[in-house]
Amino acid sequence: MVKVTISRNRKGECIAFRCMGHAGYGDSGEDIVCAAVSALVINTVNSIGQLVGDGFEVEAGQEGGRIDFSLKEGYSKGSLLLLDSLVLGLQGIQKSYGKEYVSVKFKEV
Repeated sequence: MVKVTISRNRKGECIAFRCMGHAGYGDSGEDIVCAAVSALVINTVNSIGQLVGDGFEVEAGQEGGRIDFSLKEGYSKGSLLLLDSLVLGLQGIQKSYGKEYVSVKFKEV
């Protein structure tokens, strides 16, 4: 299962996320759920870096397919919009394929 934890600040803004695991929907290299989640996550990180230009920290680990992302102070509305879009996409995948493959949770930081 892919587990995504979205961190929101007290204003409800999505400012960080952790994505971890593999969906297990299909065989390795043919898992469309894992591919969809990966595409959304990588595109969001790249878009914030190249289109918005806000500072962030990102760490990736091969073990468990982990990606940790967090915005740095001074982030813009553009980054917040892209992170909200990521959440929308992940929730859509979760709804379409089931919580046994993708889990999206929220926590306040």
